Amino acid sequence: MAIQYIKKGITEADSSANQAKTRKIVEGILNDVATRKDEAIRELSNKFDKWNPESFRLSDEQIQDIIASVPKSTQEDIKWAQAQVRRFAQIQKSALRDVEIETIPGVVLGHKNLPVNSVGCYVPGGRYPMVASAHMSVLTAKVAGVKKVIACTPPDPKTGMPPAETVAAMHFGGADEIYILGGVQAMAAMAYGCVGMGQVDMIVGPGNQYVAEAKRQLFGQVGIDLLAGPTEVLVVADETMDAEMAVTDLLGQAEHGPNSPAVLLTNHPPLAMAIEAEVKRQLATLSTADMAGAAWENYGQVILVDTVEEMVQVADDIASEHVQINTKNPDYFLENMSNYGALFLGNRTNVAYGDKAIGTNHTLPTKKAARYTGGLWVGKFIKTCTYQKVLTDEASALVGGYCSRLCEIEGFMAHKAQADLRVKRYGNAVSTSTSTGN
Repeated sequence: MAIQYIKKGITEADSSANQAKTRKIVEGILNDVATRKDEAIRELSNKFDKWNPESFRLSDEQIQDIIASVPKSTQEDIKWAQAQVRRFAQIQKSALRDVEIETIPGVVLGHKNLPVNSVGCYVPGGRYPMVASAHMSVLTAKVAGVKKVIACTPPDPKTGMPPAETVAAMHFGGADEIYILGGVQAMAAMAYGCVGMGQVDMIVGPGNQYVAEAKRQLFGQVGIDLLAGPTEVLVVADETMDAEMAVTDLLGQAEHGPNSPAVLLTNHPPLAMAIEAEVKRQLATLSTADMAGAAWENYGQVILVDTVEEMVQVADDIASEHVQINTKNPDYFLENMSNYGALFLGNRTNVAYGDKAIGTNHTLPTKKAARYTGGLWVGKFIKTCTYQKVLTDEASALVGGYCSRLCEIEGFMAHKAQADLRVKRYGNAVSTSTSTGN
């Protein structure tokens, strides 16, 4: 396979040294919170966000006042987007079903799909308040049937106040409690149960490298959705896509941050050769060019291959978070690709639709994690738990005989005793019943 890199970027978004530094900082914060609880949370929030209110939790009255400050048209836009997310999440949930089957006479096996009892949802703030992340986490958890959903977001850095649109989205999505608290301290507060929160069973949501590392270190203490790094986009294009649209879609993800990979993969040389000039043209007028330009400079790539089959192979190797298929036959990639967070098929759709409004979840795997996991969905909030029933003496004695012999092979003699006791009691009962019947 011939692969030509017209532009090659850094392939690893974070250096090992930077990762080690992040791990150490986060470990220190989590240990501090685990030890000093509320006192540590208040100090951290004041240090990083200049935010130390009497209560981090918003009251019902505060929530309603904040929502009232959001223009009605914006409220309707949020509700429309949430309707799309809710509809798709409900359809996904309907695909999950409880099962029960009698595998052999007298032995019944089954599973039940049980929602997690409590979830903490983190919605990032900072330069880009991620309003849509409230739909993806809070709303999806409620559709899954989670009884208690706690939502956290940092104060708006520009105003020092709660971000109104994000609070509205959290409320409309069904959050039971809303806290204005950001960063690692928010993740720790939800996991350990601080500043009035009950300790949750699971934490979800995107965030910066420190938030992602906090989730990694807290896993086990609580469940998590997935580990997500800087956002990624792979645009797979042929001659049916022009350079203007290709670059628009590449920069649309590159603006997330200076370490967001944006990759064009094509089998059309004129498109590959036109990208750099078009990037310069668009950056000249893009208001977020500082972020998008840095990301493109360091992590942008243009890859040229010969065939559609090679595009599939390279795309699967990259295993990008977002994969746009801008070709004359996008369904070919749907049928043949296996490694992606989400696919966006055809020129009429794009990653922004998925991120903000169309209805699929935007919390997706990065850093090649698409090789082994999909993104956040209702199923992430649901435990599939098995059960068994043995209904007859005959069945218990039958299974017990096999179990006893298998336990002895492994040397588990107390296990064997469990099986032997059932064989003795129920096997004898079966024998007696049979003899009496004769």
